[in-house]
Amino acid sequence: MALVVPDVLDESCATRQALERLAAKWRVLLIYALAAGPQRHAELRRRVPGITQKVLTETLRGMEADGLVERRVLKEAAPQHVEYALTGLGKTLEGPLQAICDWASMNVTPSPPA
Repeated sequence: MALVVPDVLDESCATRQALERLAAKWRVLLIYALAAGPQRHAELRRRVPGITQKVLTETLRGMEADGLVERRVLKEAAPQHVEYALTGLGKTLEGPLQAICDWASMNVTPSPPA
C-alpha cells in the first residue's frame, strides 16, 4: 500500500492545519494526560511538568475551541470547580498517538537525565 502524502505545504491543506494545531508544544502531552479520563486544572499541571498555569489555561482554551477538549463546570459557586475531558474528536487521536509511542519505543533511545 502506497503512502498518500497530501500537499502539506499548501496553507489550505487540512492535514497541514491539523499538524499546526497538534504541533503546539503542550497539546499532545495534554491529550496523553486526558486519555486517563477527566481531570481538573491542578491535576493536569501536576501531570505535565514544566507547563505554567497561564500556558495550561491558554492551551486548554485553544483545544476547547478546536473541539478536542470539553470543559465541565462541577461547582458554580466560588471557588469554582472545573474539569477537562477529551471530546469524541479528541479521543480519535489516541490511536495515532499510540502509533507514535510504538514507533518511539522501537526507534528512539532515551536521553539520560540532565
